[in-house]
Amino acid sequence: MDATTTELSASLEDYLEAIYQVIAERGEARAKDISVRLGVAASSVTNALQGLVKRELVQHAPYDQIALTEQGEQIARNVVRRHEVLTDFFTDVLSVDPDTAATAACKIEHVVGDTIVERLVEYIKYDQRCNHGGATWVEGKGFVCRNALDTRALCDECTAQGFCRFLGPPTEEGA
Repeated sequence: MDATTTELSASLEDYLEAIYQVIAERGEARAKDISVRLGVAASSVTNALQGLVKRELVQHAPYDQIALTEQGEQIARNVVRRHEVLTDFFTDVLSVDPDTAATAACKIEHVVGDTIVERLVEYIKYDQRCNHGGATWVEGKGFVCRNALDTRALCDECTAQGFCRFLGPPTEEGA
């Protein structure tokens, strides 16, 4: 992908995401489907589609189906993934109600970087495994139990299940 292809506004990313989701649900997408899904006027969809065609992210002719190009699908999948990860983090970890979580995720998905998304994924996995909560990120090791950092001791239950990652042998200070 060249620089002009990857530099998309949040709005155009939303259009790609909507096209991807409509195709996944219905097998095809038309401008009217996108208009309904996003709650925008048909003229807005037409303008967005022209911009996406120009960037070679969709294939579309007036009154015809919309198809994502390989690049368009790749970008759409990335936006969908960021949205899902953020929504899961907000609901599963922060206990935010699903509607509020989805609304916030839709706003944040356009600015959050891959490193943050990957760390959120790792934290969600960690949080699902560890009932004792309280994790911190250690570069090269991932999320570790804060108890391991504070006391240099691991919870016997987590250790037995192989969930916690030990940072090294306990020191006399931390034992």
